[in-house]
Amino acid sequence: MNNEEKKKLISEKFKEIMQVLELDVENDDSLRGTPDRVAKMYVDEIFYGLQEDKFPKIMTQENRFKYDEMLIQVDIPVKSMCEHHFIPVIGVAHVAYIPGDKLIGLSKINRIVDYYSRRPQVQEKLVVNIMDKLTEILGTENIAVTIDAKHYCVYMRGVNQESPVTRTSQLSGNFKNNMKTKEEYLNAIGRVK
Repeated sequence: MNNEEKKKLISEKFKEIMQVLELDVENDDSLRGTPDRVAKMYVDEIFYGLQEDKFPKIMTQENRFKYDEMLIQVDIPVKSMCEHHFIPVIGVAHVAYIPGDKLIGLSKINRIVDYYSRRPQVQEKLVVNIMDKLTEILGTENIAVTIDAKHYCVYMRGVNQESPVTRTSQLSGNFKNNMKTKEEYLNAIGRVK
């Protein structure tokens, strides 16, 4: 199914949901275009990470100067959706790696995080997807990914309390097996006082 067909079908189904909720989607000029807006938003924006052809172009470069220390990028925006309730998960990712033979541009890390964020999922799956893709691209096991996020399904439903921050981490190589490297990473992302 192409994107236009997806949008058409989502619009039809979302209109049905609105009608089940007894919203006057036919006569209320503020609601009339909502099914189409939601469909476009889902396919083109919020869930574009489900489309393999939308994965960002990532070029690596040779690590000619043999940089072998930790490279860390903190507070990368995460905008995702809970796969259980289709309510936003908003937060930040912290990503680090120790280069081997390859490097990537800093903006590419942000693009990878954004791409994998743009799908319905649990937070644990998101850190694993980012880790696996960076391992593949960089050819190194020395990678760390941490996500701190608020889950609006906790805030808006159920216990109805301010959503606490949920932290998930996936560590590999020296980040997992070398306590000094792990501590340096945690200090860098502000997790050790």
